[in-house]
Amino acid sequence: MEFKAQHIQKLHNNQGFDFDETALQLFRYQAQHNAIYKEYLQFLRVQPDQVTQLHQIPFLPIEFFKTHQVVTNAVEPEIIFYSSGTTQQTRSRHFVASLAWYNQVTENIFNQFYGPLQDYVVLALLPSYLEQGGSSLVAMVDYFVKRTGQDEEGFYLNNHHKLLQSIKQARQRGKKILLIGVSYALLDWADKLKGREDFSGVTIMETGGMKGRRREMIREELHAQLMAGFGIKDGIHSEYGMTELLSQGYSLGDGIFHPGYTMRILLRDLNDPFDIGPHHRSGGINIIDLANVDSCAFIETKDIGKLHQNHTFEVLGRFDNSDIRGCNLLVL
Repeated sequence: MEFKAQHIQKLHNNQGFDFDETALQLFRYQAQHNAIYKEYLQFLRVQPDQVTQLHQIPFLPIEFFKTHQVVTNAVEPEIIFYSSGTTQQTRSRHFVASLAWYNQVTENIFNQFYGPLQDYVVLALLPSYLEQGGSSLVAMVDYFVKRTGQDEEGFYLNNHHKLLQSIKQARQRGKKILLIGVSYALLDWADKLKGREDFSGVTIMETGGMKGRRREMIREELHAQLMAGFGIKDGIHSEYGMTELLSQGYSLGDGIFHPGYTMRILLRDLNDPFDIGPHHRSGGINIIDLANVDSCAFIETKDIGKLHQNHTFEVLGRFDNSDIRGCNLLVL
């Protein structure tokens, strides 16, 4: 428990800690105290004390979150987040020991790229997530709404008229406005608007996901339709996160994601999941999430991506139809 407290304090302060060394320390901790991850490493015959570089760390396939309780030190969860999915699909579960810690991390990362939440009014179109329940995205946005201290409601389901009135009210009060929504819900509204309303100064952020409501499309087409419908030219922002993560990445309007200070992307060969390293410029996305101290910080996702400078990245597509919130649903 002493390691956990020190680790959290280091991330909480965010005072220029060494990411690589912190990740390696967390790896050794979870290799010993996370039963599922420990068994996985033993199956691979990996000796944790011989792992000295990030690309040597084995990443736990994300499917384990559907079939196992992935926790470190058998923590008692305060809340369980569930992935989206149909009644025929098994939903991933993330057993979160502290909702306050999740809230702190999400706020720190948002502030890193957008500035203090108190400067914003946060408005959300997330109908499918609200309907299914247990969404980490809804929990994050709900916390953001409370932190802003705004008078406006946060969630609007399909009440576009009331949402538009809230945007006008926030603008009159001189507040920055963040409209965050699942892709299909934003598209539904954009189709109705056809550029007839003023959304200048509104940051429109899509979280990915058609949820079977509309056809899938590449990001460029999605963003072009959203920009036309909302009548904006500054670009559409995006959020990248998953049920299995506590950290997020953000695209600031150009399709390139910037990982939060607790997140790092490594790429693996598309055919060999254990071939990981800086020599890959595109490949399967592996994520180190330093905030995931109570579950597993090293996750092999089903996304395909491309790395750019300073650890920024693109999401190019997916291996299959895995349920991922926050990444753009793209067609290769």
